[in-house]
Amino acid sequence: MALLVAVIGLIAIVTIVSTSSSNLLTNNSSLAITQGPAGPQGPQGIPGPQGPPGPPGSSSQTATGDSDLTSIFKKVENSVVQITSKVSSVDNSVIINGSPLQSQSTRLGSGYVYDKDGRIITNNHVVEGSKTVNVTFVDGNTYTAKVVGTDPNNDIAVIQITDNFSDEVVTPLTFGDSSQLQVGQQVIAIGNPFGLSDTMTHGIISQTGRLLPNENVGFSIPDIIQVDAPINPGNSGGPLLNMQGEVIGMNTAINTSTGEFSGVGFAIPSNSILRVVPQLIKTGTYSHPWLGIAGTSLSPDVALANSLPRNYKGVMIDTVVKGGPSDKAGIIPATLDQNNIPRGGDIITAVDDHPIKTIYDIISYMDDHKSVGDKVVLTINRMGKTMDLTVLLQVRPSA
Repeated sequence: MALLVAVIGLIAIVTIVSTSSSNLLTNNSSLAITQGPAGPQGPQGIPGPQGPPGPPGSSSQTATGDSDLTSIFKKVENSVVQITSKVSSVDNSVIINGSPLQSQSTRLGSGYVYDKDGRIITNNHVVEGSKTVNVTFVDGNTYTAKVVGTDPNNDIAVIQITDNFSDEVVTPLTFGDSSQLQVGQQVIAIGNPFGLSDTMTHGIISQTGRLLPNENVGFSIPDIIQVDAPINPGNSGGPLLNMQGEVIGMNTAINTSTGEFSGVGFAIPSNSILRVVPQLIKTGTYSHPWLGIAGTSLSPDVALANSLPRNYKGVMIDTVVKGGPSDKAGIIPATLDQNNIPRGGDIITAVDDHPIKTIYDIISYMDDHKSVGDKVVLTINRMGKTMDLTVLLQVRPSA
């Protein structure tokens, strides 16, 4: 399961494990060996062969790497903040004086400075349901901030400090190009895991181009960065940095069955953030283009069942929303046979002449290159015949 990494009402307990070293101590007197007088020196033996070369020195490289990490941390730590908000909940199972029990808990996450006007970027799920939140800088100073705009679909939000923060050093972070990321590239995550403020972890990019299901809205987030840098509840909204100290993503979720980090973390790419944030500042919302379909990538079994080559690539249309853009364009969904194998539906093989292999290709292309009101040409395979259908994109509906 993918777990959004904000903390709600969490108390962190730190256990210190000490290791006894008494078993490593030795009594030198017990190692003494009684020796007699020395005899005459014997003849010199033949020199032995030269031993193998020692391992190459690495202390300078280690020192340099540590120095890079330290300098990056010092450069950006004043730009990373802790965000706290109050969350109200109603328990209808408990009635007091005729009314359901109401309670409040604290939600904790992270964020980072976007501009000198006090705007800060974070995850939508960190501030969801709140109009104002508290922002705490590394120096301990806390300010009130208002929620300027949210994009639940991409889990991005912008807040802005409303208090006088003229005495605060507010340094916006710079952004890198997430489209240029490579697997194995070193990355840094900074945030407030378990409420432990100003925490830095280090790892690599495990993969790019992941699709992250967003159960809160019913749509998936494309182009997600997968990392092995440890991130945990409280890291949500914090920056993912490259080794130049540039923001290349925003830490958002982890894949876990325990609620704690298990080596797979997910971050929203910087290019998506830079596309969405200006619109959130301007209007408070971001409109996503919508095709009005649901589909699955072709498997060999489904391809063969539809009289196609085993490794035929495309997306089988499972559902077409009635009255939606694709319905108006004439897209036909598949029907399930007695073995629950989809048959007879349209198969999308290209979008605007860009080849489609998986459902990810469609979602990513739409998110990166299309806007509401644009037209998109879908190349489909319908019962062995290829045709193009033009779809006028509409606004993605709310959950």
